[in-house]
Amino acid sequence: MVQKSDFKKIHDYLWEIPKTFRADMRVPARAYVDEKQLEESLRDRSFEQLVNLTTLPGIQKYSIAMPDVHEGYGSPIGGVAAMDADTGVISPGMVGYDINCGVRMLRSSLLYSEAGPHLARLVGGMYDAVPSGLGHKNVLKLNAQTLDEVLREGAPRLIEMGYGDERDLEYIESQGHFDDADPAAVSQEAKSRGRDQLGTIGSGNHFAEAEYVEKIFDKEAAKILGLFENQVTILIHTGSRGLGHQIATDYIREMMGVMQKYGIVLPDRELAAAPFSSSEGQRYFSAMKAGAHFAWCNRELIAHSIRKVWADVFGAGGGSLELIYDVAHNMAKLEEYEIDGKKKQVIVHRKGATRSFGRGHAEIPAKYKDVGQPVLIPGSMGTASYVLAGEKRSEEETFASSCHGAGRTMSRHQAKRMVSGKTLKQELEKEGIHIAAGSFSGLAEEAPLAYKDVDRVVEVVEKAGIARRVARLKPIGVVKG
Repeated sequence: MVQKSDFKKIHDYLWEIPKTFRADMRVPARAYVDEKQLEESLRDRSFEQLVNLTTLPGIQKYSIAMPDVHEGYGSPIGGVAAMDADTGVISPGMVGYDINCGVRMLRSSLLYSEAGPHLARLVGGMYDAVPSGLGHKNVLKLNAQTLDEVLREGAPRLIEMGYGDERDLEYIESQGHFDDADPAAVSQEAKSRGRDQLGTIGSGNHFAEAEYVEKIFDKEAAKILGLFENQVTILIHTGSRGLGHQIATDYIREMMGVMQKYGIVLPDRELAAAPFSSSEGQRYFSAMKAGAHFAWCNRELIAHSIRKVWADVFGAGGGSLELIYDVAHNMAKLEEYEIDGKKKQVIVHRKGATRSFGRGHAEIPAKYKDVGQPVLIPGSMGTASYVLAGEKRSEEETFASSCHGAGRTMSRHQAKRMVSGKTLKQELEKEGIHIAAGSFSGLAEEAPLAYKDVDRVVEVVEKAGIARRVARLKPIGVVKG
């Protein structure tokens, strides 16, 4: 068991478990948390899992936990680990089951006061247009050939099909496309699970929300991002649905079977891995890219559906919904960093962590070069969300990674025992938040009390120099599974 006394305090927002803590550790383990968050996170296995990450072959510098950290499958959610691309491993469990779960933000030209009288109709229309909940299917049916094209090419292919806006591509992480994504590396079972799920939200903490900009912290950055106070925006949070889940299931099983062949011994089989350079590692990487393509297409299609609802509700006077950014937070990506004075390619695993490149980075859209990469942080449906901008320090300290949300403090079962979904809906609507949900049970699972204080999470990220606050958003309409 990891205890508070096992940590060395580096500064008020960074704590470290030295590699002497356990004989199998290859590097230290670091947590970006304040003291209270550190104590709270000791209640589950987050830090034990963080230490387990340090045993992965080829890991560089240290494993990292963000302030929204909580226990996950194998790896903590809110975990980051980078492996040497030549000598290290890739781990499907460290990427997560929902490959390229991520957040997309759209901006409008309307003020909250202008949109307010129409919110009930907007939220109802979004609920009708965007299927949500476990197993729900959309009206877009993909045949085998078209699904393979989506898996191979990503968001550009969906837009070619007439679903989406070509101008969006510049503002999607990696432009919504990876080279070498391989549909052949994706099982037929995974394809069957995903074939009818494109354009759907799913269950759990996934959502489509209408929000308004409550406060601007960085006026220059907000202006470049097209944000202003009291502006209505849309957030979409979802991923690769059943297809991504099955890719993870398939490759975790496969890698459990080959670890012995490669002499890999780990303290937790949930971290099952293979050398990145191996045939198994490269096949998973190609399948993961295909799953990421599905997720980007999923969010693009959802945005397409919401744009149509927006036009129906507000007409020409409502203007258009323009994409600010679309960012992933469950991914393994090949990136280059300076380590021990030398540039090195590493495979960065981010599980429940958001990429956060600083100003001037080559992968940031040209319009945002002087801002830094937008980092989108959804909170709970009754609190707040944030727009941050990545800082250069994150590239030096965290492999350009930030938090991804508020982070859970209790299980979904516990939340349902403590909260009535029907009562929660009534309370949120009293606060002016329109709710459309598939069930009261699902709503209760995502009650605000089940999550950490997003304001404190963001404060730690900012004070640690990883990303800075640009704007704070308040929910006014929520669509849940």
